[in-house]
Amino acid sequence: MNANARELAAHFDIEKLTAEFYADPYPVYRALREHEPVKRMPNGSWFLTRYDDLVSAYKNTRLFSSDKKKEFLPKYGASLLYEHHTTSLVFNDPPAHTRVRRLIMGALSPRAIAEMEPYLIALVDRLLDDLAAKGDVDLIDDFASAIPIEVIGNLLDVPREERDPLRDWSLAILGALEPVISAEAFARGNIAVKDFLGYLEVLVARRRARPGNPDRDVLTRLIQGEESGERLTEKELLHNCIFLLNAGHETTTNLIGNGLVALSRHPEQKQRLIEHPELIKTAVEEILRYESSNQLGNRMTTEQVELGGVTLPAGTSLTLCIGAANRDPRQFPDPENFDVGRTPNRHLAFATGAHQCAGMALARLEGAIAISRFLARLPGYAPNGEPVRGGRARFRGFLKVPCTVA
Repeated sequence: MNANARELAAHFDIEKLTAEFYADPYPVYRALREHEPVKRMPNGSWFLTRYDDLVSAYKNTRLFSSDKKKEFLPKYGASLLYEHHTTSLVFNDPPAHTRVRRLIMGALSPRAIAEMEPYLIALVDRLLDDLAAKGDVDLIDDFASAIPIEVIGNLLDVPREERDPLRDWSLAILGALEPVISAEAFARGNIAVKDFLGYLEVLVARRRARPGNPDRDVLTRLIQGEESGERLTEKELLHNCIFLLNAGHETTTNLIGNGLVALSRHPEQKQRLIEHPELIKTAVEEILRYESSNQLGNRMTTEQVELGGVTLPAGTSLTLCIGAANRDPRQFPDPENFDVGRTPNRHLAFATGAHQCAGMALARLEGAIAISRFLARLPGYAPNGEPVRGGRARFRGFLKVPCTVA
């Protein structure tokens, strides 16, 4: 096993991933953590797998930059994908990052999120009624993906009849963030950004004419800005609306889908959660740790820095492997074990530091309500065919999970 692990680590290349890796990346992550935790890739970037190294990179925004202009230009050229990914919140450093984040967080206050709970419960119960009536269902299409698209659609007050294209746009844009993309994926991503921008221009014009309540309506808040006079440019506004819809949709879909599949594969933990529904909060944290919706992050060094005993020059591209760090035995006892009562559980699924996920409280609430009410209503659910993975390294989730709930 040890020789095999050494070989896995030695031959790992982020640009040449195998079908086995997409199905289950964790043996590779374990091998890298044990044998080459700071590993140089053939393309000159470095791949980090240890928890402490990721925390160091996340917490020092001065030494480890999130600005992607230099990294993304060779990949995307002067395209709409380049414009989008270099304008959105997550791929910027302070002060631009701070300005946009403050505006978004103002509309995601604890009070605003608490007030969403009754609506969320009603939405989940309505979806569960539909599932129970059908019997044979798809957990992603019929349940997991339907929840965040409604929630984010409501936050931006997108009319319900206009929400149909949002999921396909999101999948196309996020799919273009994979380490290597085909010409087809690149074209699809650019078309999605173009169509999304075109739609948002109309939506923003309507909202400017008829503003909503900025305490509830994120789009109105972003348009109006801060009382201090802080405003987003039109480009920043449109691209951060795309970012909000994408980030809040895909990762929460994965949280719910990954959670229900993990519970079905660990029947003793599923039964434990059914018998002790008060464990739902720790269960959601464990799902986030065990199968992180977002598996990879990226940073670039701004000056020479030492990480994990390796000296990295300024301008070095780093991939932060969240999926590996969340199973680091130095941080998590028995990390390969799925334990719905695990505590403490300081996972990095939402990152940490200045770039910690702005929507994490909302994602946690969606996950807790969706999974707890699903188990209470349909405890005997069972896979009814092989689940289909999304075929992506960065965002780990399922495209299809056929299931019987009757």
